[in-house]
Amino acid sequence: MKNKTYWIFALLTISIISIAYGFTKLGVSKEKKEVAMDCAETPNTTEASAFKPTIENKNKPTGKAPKGMVWIPGGEFSMGSNVEDESLCSIKGVTKDAAPIHRVYVDGYYMDQTEVTNEEYEKFVKATGYITVAEQKPTKEEFPTANEEDLITGSVIFTPTPSAVNLNNFLQWWRYEPNTDWKHPEGPQSTIKGREKYPVVHIAYEDAAAYAKWAGKRLPTEAEWEFAARGGKTGNLYAWGNSLKPNGKFQANIYQGHFPIKDGDTGEDGFKGIAPTGQYAPNAYGLYDMAGNVWEWVNDWYSVDYYKSLAESGQTAKNPQGPDAYNDPTDPTQIKRVHRGGSFLCTDQYCTRYMVGTRGKGEIRSAANHLGFRCVKSK
Repeated sequence: MKNKTYWIFALLTISIISIAYGFTKLGVSKEKKEVAMDCAETPNTTEASAFKPTIENKNKPTGKAPKGMVWIPGGEFSMGSNVEDESLCSIKGVTKDAAPIHRVYVDGYYMDQTEVTNEEYEKFVKATGYITVAEQKPTKEEFPTANEEDLITGSVIFTPTPSAVNLNNFLQWWRYEPNTDWKHPEGPQSTIKGREKYPVVHIAYEDAAAYAKWAGKRLPTEAEWEFAARGGKTGNLYAWGNSLKPNGKFQANIYQGHFPIKDGDTGEDGFKGIAPTGQYAPNAYGLYDMAGNVWEWVNDWYSVDYYKSLAESGQTAKNPQGPDAYNDPTDPTQIKRVHRGGSFLCTDQYCTRYMVGTRGKGEIRSAANHLGFRCVKSK
């Protein structure tokens, strides 16, 4: 089964690279079994003055917003992150793909208040007969070195470790699980019954785009996603402000406790693992879960230096659609688009990409149990 292990881990790697790539090359000492736990409440940042005021458009649409959506006025804002460290716990990570901060303008649009749920996705599947990537048998074209018997439908699942591990090898806490998909999110014996209001997961990019087209919507651009997440505010660390826990209360479903060990998530935010949508206060635009719970696909190709090219133009980018091609020097053969928002597995020990200006990335035909989406609709 050596070939099976090889191609499964290849799939796994590109699925979750968005939250792990900053650490695979850190060279953490092999003698250490866990990361340093010297955690800060707020991250180190460069000059806050890099953020200039957000200028919202004043025009409003006539009529009511589509069901389940809210109006995002658009306007001009400072996009990106000035955070220097990946985690809050003494780890120097890689957030350079979210810098430099640059000026962007977006037109107004509607956005789903929540991540697309299981019941919403089920309506789409029943209406169209759509089959997600995770339900499709992998092909020899995709994995030419795999044996035919190893080409099995499935997806990637977070698997806690029995004890503390070195955090420089994320393959220790992920596994490829056969016959796992959006209907069976934790494995073939699991079900979405009773989880109708949970975000749909195990969704590849094309699965999200297909739903959006059926619904008469589209996936947001990365700029639209960040403008909406910021809620009209300027330069905040989080979708709700600058404190992770205002008044001592968590505002998003993220990971607390010792990552990634079994029963390590203490659930101080109210949930151990994924949560139903809309369990925390919305941001200033009425959007729920713009941080944590599940990563969200956006439409842009991922390019590590895209923000740099926009900033160097010296102009305010108007309705940017992302780069013309993908570019990830750490994994140049994989076709990637951007993820946003972090997930229930983001932790101050390892990945704090629930911070509003930071980015993730994922191979377009890969999925996992911490990855979903939401849609937008032009006026």
